[in-house]
Amino acid sequence: MAKAKFINILIFGDSIAWGCWDPEKGGWADRLKQYFHKKENLRDVRIYVQNLSAGGFNTGKLLDNFEKGTEFSVGDLKRRKNLDIFIFAIGANDAQYINTKDNRNTDIDSFEKNLEKLIKKAKKYTGKVIFIGLFKVDESRTVPHWWNQKFYNTNKDIVKYNLVIEKISQKNKVMFISMLDLLNKNDLADGLHPNSKGHQKIFKKVKDFLLENRLVKK
Repeated sequence: MAKAKFINILIFGDSIAWGCWDPEKGGWADRLKQYFHKKENLRDVRIYVQNLSAGGFNTGKLLDNFEKGTEFSVGDLKRRKNLDIFIFAIGANDAQYINTKDNRNTDIDSFEKNLEKLIKKAKKYTGKVIFIGLFKVDESRTVPHWWNQKFYNTNKDIVKYNLVIEKISQKNKVMFISMLDLLNKNDLADGLHPNSKGHQKIFKKVKDFLLENRLVKK
């Protein structure tokens, strides 16, 4: 019997990727994990999904924790670099501003530089890097956020920062999954975070992308 191959899918992101506001199945990343763990026919390939996302993360915080996270989760990735997939789902917190538009979590130039650094770090471990695009918010609940009147997310900024993610992905020849018009207001729990329905939509799009691009077996 041939020895089973192991594919590690590592997800790095913010509270959305972590699974906030999905009491049914814990978010799109956990839905992806459950999908692959239930694939009984994949006996020659074992797919492990590991979610290293954290609430409040922007690109700067992710950079500070990135290699620490990878080492903690799977150890020596260099031994298996061609069998691993990194998925980045980051940017909504970067696009956010506090109180005034000139007080952003991450200005656009720094955001671009942070993405470049993340890709450079990721490519030390794997050639299979995916960035998930941002989706539009419900501004009636995010300008400002109902849970904190200091924080603002606008669709104008979401589109602007999403364009940077797509541009940097193309420039560095990494994969990009567009999400901009995937969700509507009914898919959002608080205007920013998806509810269970929204997480299901994201899961399906990510799963289909992995399968259609033969990054994993059907």
